[in-house]
Amino acid sequence: MGRVKALLLENIHPLAVSLLQDSGIEVQSHAGALDEDELIAALDGVDLLGIRSKTEVTERVLQTATQLQAIGAFCIGTNQVALKAAAERGVVVFNAPFSNTRSVVELVIGEIIAMARRLTEKDGDLHAGTWNKDATGSHEIRGRSIGIVGYGNIGSQLSVVAEMLGLRVFFYDTEDKLALGNAHRCESLEELLQVAEVVTLHVDGRSGNAGFFGAEQFGRMRPRALFLNLSRGFVVDYDALREGLLSGHIAGAAVDVFPTEPKVKGERFVSPLQGIPNVILTPHVGGSTQEAQEDIGRFVATKLRDFVQRGTTTLNVNLPTLTLEARPGGHRVTHLHVNMPGVLAKVNSILAAHGVNIEGQMLSTLGDNGYVITDVNDIPRAVVDELAALPETIRLRVI
Repeated sequence: MGRVKALLLENIHPLAVSLLQDSGIEVQSHAGALDEDELIAALDGVDLLGIRSKTEVTERVLQTATQLQAIGAFCIGTNQVALKAAAERGVVVFNAPFSNTRSVVELVIGEIIAMARRLTEKDGDLHAGTWNKDATGSHEIRGRSIGIVGYGNIGSQLSVVAEMLGLRVFFYDTEDKLALGNAHRCESLEELLQVAEVVTLHVDGRSGNAGFFGAEQFGRMRPRALFLNLSRGFVVDYDALREGLLSGHIAGAAVDVFPTEPKVKGERFVSPLQGIPNVILTPHVGGSTQEAQEDIGRFVATKLRDFVQRGTTTLNVNLPTLTLEARPGGHRVTHLHVNMPGVLAKVNSILAAHGVNIEGQMLSTLGDNGYVITDVNDIPRAVVDELAALPETIRLRVI
């Protein structure tokens, strides 16, 4: 195999570029996102793809990118990638599920305080030349109740920080999650909406969450409650939120994600929430701190590097997870295959028939896929050809 080539889109942190280049990988960077046709053209001859949230890797893209081996999502979510189609073609997908957690949590806390004190309105008045020193509508957050919808990495850490600031924490999650500190688990979303004076969404990007928070849910919220969405834009009906704000039922909102977002910096943005008092709109910057982006760049680039150099798939999201300690010398064969009985026996029979000694081997399976890493002292070309010709083989690499 020739030199590995990587394409990094959407201003991925320079640390990722350095890590990959130092590993001998050729890196091409692009500042913005690419649409489907642009991405198909750009992936010609590319082995590794790095994206953030705006580039969609569709099934059509994967069908044409025959050389693509791995995708690094330099963000939390992977809903922008056709994961099943990627797995079927042997393309492993990595993400960064933890790196920007603290950044998002701090933004949530800052926005809650800003809305409770109506800071954006005070700021706007002073910039317009109006001195409006008035405590009306301004509140402390201590002793208030916060309802966290989605108790994953971000939701659970927010729970801890919010409690430290004196908030009473309630949460709801479709999965059974351990409550941290004094947080109270609600049995339903409706229960949470009845008690929470602040409602913040931290759900994932699965398609089933589309539009799940709309007019009915806003109507069930407590009068004059605050609302935040820093999860996914498509989970909320923003027209319904606008009505709740204009009617006064919702006292304030902070929104960081939108159903349709500009692909490049400086592009025009339009939302039904623009121009409404005590509404904070931010351009999907929940994880956009220098600290978070550097850590994401390091984390995902390291996963891509280890996959290229050792076949390691630890913490990927769509294929079997496997790591085998590297051995000096020899060769490593990685074999991704259809998960059927007897495949490992076939692999080892081919190796044995050619007198190849196995020095280390490990197998892992996930759903329809099996993945085996085998360390050998030598690997004749005939062995490679026979392994590739197995009907169950999806992708074969010799490292």
